[in-house]
Amino acid sequence: MRTLIPAMALSGMACLVLSSSASSQTPAQGADAAAGQQAFNNACRTCHTVKEGDNRQGPNLHRIMGRKAGSLPDYGYSSAMKEAGFAWDADKLERFMANADAVVPGNTMKPYGGLASADDRAKIIAYLQSGTAGQ
Repeated sequence: MRTLIPAMALSGMACLVLSSSASSQTPAQGADAAAGQQAFNNACRTCHTVKEGDNRQGPNLHRIMGRKAGSLPDYGYSSAMKEAGFAWDADKLERFMANADAVVPGNTMKPYGGLASADDRAKIIAYLQSGTAGQ
């Protein structure tokens, strides 16, 4: 019994150390991030990534919030996007994903016709704003 008590105490301390070093993300936040990533993958990943420097048919969306539209170096934006004159925020992204032509007439994001689901747009924006996008 004497050896059992110290072993139990060590086991309890190990649990405390492991739980305090675990991610501070709650299960709900993890689910939100996963839902956002899934929505991004379904609607955007064909042309875009969230990996810095990984431009594809569309520019990478790593740290897009606050970035001036059409400003990534080494990406061939349309003149309409280069001259858009705004920085991306949640509202601008939401409207752009719903109807890109209404926000930036003359953009070359074709054949993209918009994302109808407001819920999916909100999930994608939350994902792009999260610390998980691009990791």
